[in-house]
Amino acid sequence: MTDKIQIEVAYATPEKQCILSLHVAVGTTVFQAAELSGIVNEFPEIQLSDAKIGLFGKTVRNPQEEVLREMDRVEIYRPLTIDPKVARANRAATAAKKAAAEKEAEKLSSKAEQGQ
Repeated sequence: MTDKIQIEVAYATPEKQCILSLHVAVGTTVFQAAELSGIVNEFPEIQLSDAKIGLFGKTVRNPQEEVLREMDRVEIYRPLTIDPKVARANRAATAAKKAAAEKEAEKLSSKAEQGQ
């Protein structure tokens, strides 16, 4: 049996994504793997001590205690820039404005055809 396991550490911005594959000692924690990966060299804006960190899309409550298993993918999450509910409401408002504008354009087009 080996004393190393293979894992990945991932981080993404809208402009750039990075997945680093590495071998770490059995017993390595999620936080230690993020540090060992050197991902902060690629993304200096990451503050590991403040970042939300997870495994396969699920946030880990205590990354300094959660031990990794073979083929785990550590994900470092960016902070939200807008509340998801607000973003959804903004998209709905934009869609409603677009639909109203299209309806008005149809109405004007129909009136123009009738006037000819």
